[in-house]
Amino acid sequence: MISLPDSNIRILEPVSDLSYFDTQSVEVAREISPLEAWNIIMTEPQPLLRFAFQVRDTVSSWFGVKKIGGFSGRQTQQVVAGDKLDFFLVEYVDEHTLVLTERDRHLHVMTCISTEGHSVAVTSSVRVHNLFGTLYMIPVGIAHKWIVRGMLKHLRQTLAA
Repeated sequence: MISLPDSNIRILEPVSDLSYFDTQSVEVAREISPLEAWNIIMTEPQPLLRFAFQVRDTVSSWFGVKKIGGFSGRQTQQVVAGDKLDFFLVEYVDEHTLVLTERDRHLHVMTCISTEGHSVAVTSSVRVHNLFGTLYMIPVGIAHKWIVRGMLKHLRQTLAA
């Protein structure tokens, strides 16, 4: 895990070495912690996302990949490194950064929720390890940007209310 310069953002490895990289941010009405952002975003997981995880679990299981089930919507008040948030492992947490990972033989995924003032960023970095991981990331890479954009819009609207 490395830090992007002049930020609270953590990624798997240098951007030039990644198979996939996406970072998106939003300005919100007040300062919040990364865990509070996670809780708000996950309060109402997008219906399409639930369906996408069902498809993912079905197709991936044909290739020996464990089912992850998607997001539960459960709220968490405190986490430490080593805890789980749904299928993600909490790899690092401080007052401005929450780093979540999922690693298997096909790919390593890191999602970082970081805050600075009223700004909240979601950054995803992925390293694929084989053909299945590469093929998996084709649809996921496209959908991921739209999904995160929707999550950040939900966060901004919730905090504006």
